[in-house]
Amino acid sequence: MPRARKYLWITAGVILVGIGTLGIFLPLLPTTIFWILAAGCFSKSHPEWAERLYRHPKYGRHLREWRDRRAISRKGKIAAISTMGLSVAIVWFTAGEMWALIPLAVLATIGTWIWTRAE
Repeated sequence: MPRARKYLWITAGVILVGIGTLGIFLPLLPTTIFWILAAGCFSKSHPEWAERLYRHPKYGRHLREWRDRRAISRKGKIAAISTMGLSVAIVWFTAGEMWALIPLAVLATIGTWIWTRAE
């Protein structure tokens, strides 16, 4: 792999870990999805860093389940879909029903996709 591409993957991975880490402290920002993407970046550039994410005490199990089986836990599915539903309600009450169609479309498409993943 060319050196520039390797550094691009590492940089993307570090940024995604940073965003995911913010999700630990910010309630509506997810952690796991950003760490899944970061692990993918690191697996292409720095596999040791990907393994560190897979061994994380709290989130590692979820990352390994996704890597190995493309599975999302029932608790994760409920949390994701509930948060999307909450965002529809918030947008409805703050911006109006026309704007609420956007998060509603996301909920309908992405929420359905999430719910149909293995557990």
